[in-house]
Amino acid sequence: MSQFLDALRDKIRVKHYSLKTEKTYLEWAEKYIRFHGIRHPETMGRDEVAAYITHLAVDKNYSGATQDQALHALLFMYEHVVGKKLEHIDFLRSKKSKRIPDVLTQDEVKKILGRLRGVYYIIGRLLYGSGMRLMECMRLRVKDVNFETQTVIIHDPKNNEDRVTVLPSSVIEPLRSHLKRVAIQHEEDLRLGFGSVELPYALANKYKTAQFDLDWQYVFPAGDYSTDPRSGVVRRHHLYETSVQKQIRRAARESGITKPCGPHILRHSFATHLLQQGYDIRKVQELLGHKDLKTTMIYTHVAIVGAGIKSPADMLDISDPVGL
Repeated sequence: MSQFLDALRDKIRVKHYSLKTEKTYLEWAEKYIRFHGIRHPETMGRDEVAAYITHLAVDKNYSGATQDQALHALLFMYEHVVGKKLEHIDFLRSKKSKRIPDVLTQDEVKKILGRLRGVYYIIGRLLYGSGMRLMECMRLRVKDVNFETQTVIIHDPKNNEDRVTVLPSSVIEPLRSHLKRVAIQHEEDLRLGFGSVELPYALANKYKTAQFDLDWQYVFPAGDYSTDPRSGVVRRHHLYETSVQKQIRRAARESGITKPCGPHILRHSFATHLLQQGYDIRKVQELLGHKDLKTTMIYTHVAIVGAGIKSPADMLDISDPVGL
């Protein structure tokens, strides 16, 4: 099994998937193999995959989203390592929930941002002002920010696609000042013999010095060096997402907001507030990077609150009954 998982890891890296995706796919592959008595995947196929994915719903009570994640991992494993492309897998699916996302009011967003400090304030403004996902924000490079056009380029290495979103005017000056500090820190790293950054795809081989260029450095670098788990190189990685999650939860708690708050609620709020302002839903879909319009349409349910709709109960000309 160890040799098989090593082969799977190699295929994942050839596809330039993130370290998080790599860990997730390897975990699902190992669980699948153990579930079937440590049989080699070559001796199994569509029926065994269907049995395992069904097991996740029936015995583990996992959500449909978790089933989908496991299925994608196993399909990747079979196609790229085993050499089988599995199709038409019939399994028992968990009922997908259609929950309306939690959304902050603009006043609540203002309270949270007002309690963030330093780099976390800039990150919070960016998440709410651009609709980025947290990891998209963490992986931003200096070259991805364009102050002249007030845009941010977001790269999706998994799907090999890019998209452009808006850079809010209110964050430009704080971000400019922050990037000046990043440049000073980078110069110090170079002086100490460090200063390299992980590059996407094969750019490190194609452009030997690009890893030391300021343009390729992370917009939000970590406070210290760490060892790259793949290459073993000691370098400065981007800020860890858990630190941002903690700061936003703290700011929400101190603001007296009882809704479950994390970085993603700022993305939900970005989409909802744009729809409430009358922006076209397809433009919002483009900014969010949703492939399916149905995903974006979930925000229309929340946007109704601010759409000026008057309840018919408020149109009745009746007095309150005695005793209320």
